[in-house]
Amino acid sequence: MSATPPKRPRKSFDASLGFTRLIVEFGVLSSFLFSLVLFVNGTVRTVTLIWAELPHFASASAGKELLIAAIEQTDNLLIATALLIISFGMQELFVGRIGNVPGWLHVASFDDLKQKLLGIVVVALAVKFFSVAVKWESGPSLDLLTFGAAVAAVMFAIGLYSYILPRLGHHAADEPEAPAVQDT
Repeated sequence: MSATPPKRPRKSFDASLGFTRLIVEFGVLSSFLFSLVLFVNGTVRTVTLIWAELPHFASASAGKELLIAAIEQTDNLLIATALLIISFGMQELFVGRIGNVPGWLHVASFDDLKQKLLGIVVVALAVKFFSVAVKWESGPSLDLLTFGAAVAAVMFAIGLYSYILPRLGHHAADEPEAPAVQDT
């Protein structure tokens, strides 16, 4: 009589794909690192520019230079924030809920993550247009108007997509059935 070895339980296909969450961690980490680097870079650039402008701080050119730098810094911070939101959102969607973050930063679905990012993109586009308009010295105003129209078109498309997005996930199968009406 030979003893048969005990059967090992077979892993289900779903369980074997659990390692894919680790793959997502690479994206989470890279997005987080870019965000961190942009925040540090923006801080260093800010301090460097302010230090360089101190000797002629009261001049009109220094004021305009600081204004343009502040607008560009805002753009930089918005992109860094978007990358941070992507990092947190992907972590929550694929790995698990993150504690100790504000409630608005929690992501319930991929569509929720897209909505948060689209809002930042719209603001970043507005800031970019403002930056170009402030730097505008001379030249045909038609160029600035064309650039503004292009930015407005992209913002409109994002707004339309944001309006339609929640409705795309709404299927008739998800709705509860209406009670049947009986003929009397």
